[in-house]
Amino acid sequence: MNEFLKDLNQEQYDAVVSTEGPVMVIAGAGSGKTRVLTYRIAYLLANGVDPFNILALTFTNKAAREMKERVMNLVGEREGRNVWMGTFHSIFARILRIEGHQLGYPSNFTIYDADDSKRLIRQIIKEMKLDNKVYLPSYISFRISMAKSNLMTPEMYANNPDIVSADESARKPFIKNIYKNYEARLKRADAMDFDDLLFNTYILFKNFGQVLYKYQSKFKYILVDEYQDTNQAQYLILNLMAARLENICVVGDDAQSIYAFRGAHIGNILNFKNDYPDYKLFKLEQNYRSTKNIVAAANKLITYNKDQIHKTVWTDNEEGVLIGMIRATSDNEEGSLIANAIFETKMNMQQPNKSFAVLYRTNAQSRSIEEALRKLNIPYRIYSGLSFYSRKEIKDLLAYIRLSINHNDEDALQRTINNPARGIGKTTIEKLVVAADAYNTSLWEVTSRPRRFQVNLNAGTLSKLDAFITMIKSFAAEIKKKDAFEVAQLIAKSSGLLRMYREEDTPEGISRVENIEELLNAIKEFVEKGAEQNEGDMEYQGTLDEFMQDVALLTDADKNDDDNDKVALMSVHAAKGLEFPYVFISGLEENLFPSIQSISTRSDLEEERRLFYVALTRAMKKVTLTFAESRYRWGQFTITEPSRFFDEIDDKLIDMPKRAGMHPMNDFRGMDKRKSGGTSSQPRNMQPLTTQQQSPVSFEASDTSALQTGMQVEHPKFGKGKVIAVEGQGPNKKATVFFNAIGKKNLLLRFAKLKIIS
Repeated sequence: MNEFLKDLNQEQYDAVVSTEGPVMVIAGAGSGKTRVLTYRIAYLLANGVDPFNILALTFTNKAAREMKERVMNLVGEREGRNVWMGTFHSIFARILRIEGHQLGYPSNFTIYDADDSKRLIRQIIKEMKLDNKVYLPSYISFRISMAKSNLMTPEMYANNPDIVSADESARKPFIKNIYKNYEARLKRADAMDFDDLLFNTYILFKNFGQVLYKYQSKFKYILVDEYQDTNQAQYLILNLMAARLENICVVGDDAQSIYAFRGAHIGNILNFKNDYPDYKLFKLEQNYRSTKNIVAAANKLITYNKDQIHKTVWTDNEEGVLIGMIRATSDNEEGSLIANAIFETKMNMQQPNKSFAVLYRTNAQSRSIEEALRKLNIPYRIYSGLSFYSRKEIKDLLAYIRLSINHNDEDALQRTINNPARGIGKTTIEKLVVAADAYNTSLWEVTSRPRRFQVNLNAGTLSKLDAFITMIKSFAAEIKKKDAFEVAQLIAKSSGLLRMYREEDTPEGISRVENIEELLNAIKEFVEKGAEQNEGDMEYQGTLDEFMQDVALLTDADKNDDDNDKVALMSVHAAKGLEFPYVFISGLEENLFPSIQSISTRSDLEEERRLFYVALTRAMKKVTLTFAESRYRWGQFTITEPSRFFDEIDDKLIDMPKRAGMHPMNDFRGMDKRKSGGTSSQPRNMQPLTTQQQSPVSFEASDTSALQTGMQVEHPKFGKGKVIAVEGQGPNKKATVFFNAIGKKNLLLRFAKLKIIS
């Protein structure tokens, strides 16, 4: 009956079959966490549990899809498809569609994504006549999101003296007013943002006992993925839902808790034993992903954290190569050396581009790496760039769809009312907005009946408004009659958007038409796949509002999901949950990684260390650590210092490059060792990383103020060469030198160490 259980190791098996009562599974990196979750669900189904009584929560739609597919492969589609499985936001949105009337929301409420929220905040800042350079929409959005993640209403925010004082100290005393207006505008638009999906679910369960009891009884078994990433709202909702039966299984790894900046609380996983004193603990410690050297390096690193659930990760994989290190003189050279290393490994090991990932602490670091990869014609892809659903033409069409579904969506109305241009100008829209505010009603109501709300408009404008309203109503009438693709196609054509972009007759216009066609293709695929996957499910109709909910709840991981053969460039945060044969971790310098903002407290520094742990454990075959001796930051040239994290990896695991005349460990780590009082042991395998010439120990640079074209020079790293050009004055004076070993280099003379030979 449960033949599939033979695929599990003993620890995984024990975690799967222990189905009753609270369970915590601590899953080390690469230890088969997803397998335990999917097999646990399959085991419940195989032993007679109704799929409708199982709730499985993840953080990405991609993870939920993969888990559901695995479950269906194990126990069959009929059972697997009916499990309530999805992201926190998608599951709670589904519940709020059913129960939201208790809180005064219609079932067709709009979900605002991050761009929609910032657009509304930007509009409120403008209406309040505040300086948008002081009140940055992205910062205000972050503050509101953090408040909601901690279940703080606008009233609670305004009455919290610490928060108000902090805002005043930051010279942003009106954030509390923006938050209040923002919430009022969302409610008036029958809209919720991402954080509201959690906030309102908590309020629903807390204030409506009969609703809570309904879902406590329905979800007899609750499974939670990546529990270490839960915030306060998610934590409290889970506690409420599990309170009756306590059949809750949480899976995660405290060593990979890296989202405190989003409101995640590592204490949720550390304190599970206090919330459920009779819990069972299982540890998955066998790593199936990485080599022994990588696992050993990660294990040693994480021992420096005080707040953790101790485990010893091990692997039966090969020992593997030592951890590589690249030392560069500048951030530009760092990018070049990384690109060269990727090129050489591709050629020598016959690896595709997608085997490589370059990780960095901040997105700004990608520039030099991108430039170097382009020079070698190595294709790459940046994660968290502008996503498909953030493009203007896509947002335009989606706004029409949103307004057709929910007429009170003010953001959608303002985006569509004169796009394409139909003679409804800015002044008219402002009059309508003022009237809506004055009468405390929706913008749609005022636009539909401007005379009733005493809006002073001429006959021509009134006629245009009436035509617009009639068009949107006609779209709405079709939504319940036809499938999502048919209606979306109708809206794209009848709204005039397709015609407008076709008439641009520019490469950009053509691209926009193609993107709209791609969106229509996605909707067509949604309808066809949904019909196939939900056969027999009476709830599924393939309507536009169902598609829009899917789109609104896409995560970054979902938006960047493609299988192109490209090198992956991404922040370490974006890399969580992924794996690559070859990983480069760049910018390992003090004040960059760890970040200068995260070294003032132990808890912040421990999160930075967990972030580095995540970076290390993304690698399967080899990880290479890189740093630059100098870097431009905020336009300033900065001499940098290697990261303290180098000291927290066993020396014998790193293939250290050497510099002539110096012990490499002292050279790289002397400053950090003096801080910690530690010493270093002699490393193995001290081979240079490059073939560039090494200078003699006695090298002394010359005064280059009189440097001229044609002179023979020597550089401590690049060797001998000839000056072929000199330009600039004073501190900006530059020289172009052709070096015998590496070719042409452009050097800023105030930093270049050159010895004039002749």
